[in-house]
Amino acid sequence: MTSSRRARLAASMLGGAALLALATLPVLAEDAAKPPAVVNGQPITEKDIAIASEDLASGLPQQMTPEQKRDYLTSYSVDMALVAAEAEKEKVVDQADLDQRLAYFRKKILMEQLLTKVGKDAVTDEAMRKLYDDTVKTIPPEQEAHARHILLETEDEAKKAYDRVKGGEDFSKVAKELSKDPGSSDGGDLGWFTKDRMVKEFADAAFALKPGEISQPVKSQFGWHVIKLEELRQKPVPSFEQVKPQIETYLQRKAQQDLILKLRGTAKIDKPEPPKPSEPAAPPAPAAPAPSDAPKP
Repeated sequence: MTSSRRARLAASMLGGAALLALATLPVLAEDAAKPPAVVNGQPITEKDIAIASEDLASGLPQQMTPEQKRDYLTSYSVDMALVAAEAEKEKVVDQADLDQRLAYFRKKILMEQLLTKVGKDAVTDEAMRKLYDDTVKTIPPEQEAHARHILLETEDEAKKAYDRVKGGEDFSKVAKELSKDPGSSDGGDLGWFTKDRMVKEFADAAFALKPGEISQPVKSQFGWHVIKLEELRQKPVPSFEQVKPQIETYLQRKAQQDLILKLRGTAKIDKPEPPKPSEPAAPPAPAAPAPSDAPKP
């Protein structure tokens, strides 16, 4: 086949492919515009499905696949349309009551949409960083201890444990063997803690030690402790990333609250004071007993 014939054949094939693509465009567009369902001639739209998804989000099982979820929401929307139409036919709802309910939910939706927007607009990188930096400056320095302990029921048991670890036995090993603390499988390790997180007797003894020192037996409401202080440090300030979710929530709620307070301050609101609770009535006086020597009829 000559090069000129190959070129003509290729052009012919391309032209056919282009015509086929053009011919299928209306069908594809029709499929894309086809609603999820039609109920008695009325379409259930994608927007209907989206609203149902938002409304039912908290009640849908987490294990649903996207296909199962869509099928459920479509069926729900179909059933709702059918039942609503039947309710209108049977006039089960008073129109004035329905209008009042619709007005209530219209205001509720508008309120939620505006508060969501205000909260979202308030969460900027600049606002979050500023709140974080300003808050960090106000955090007072606080000391943290990293300690281990052996918890025993009696003073005598605690003294024996103290003698063993002071005599050179490994503290973690003795804690695993003797301690009544359920967490002693980790060698009595309590991790890092501030003074206010422990009972007073324990905290006073732990923070009075120097790193590496072991305390005499200390009594608390939980029993007798032998404490080993591992380290002391200044409590680190949480990083921005650690507290970012809390910052976002705070900024959203503050912006929403500020808006409500502003609107209240500029509105004329007539709201009667609630009635004060009335004082309880005095109990009736007991009837006087009849005298024992009253004359008999």
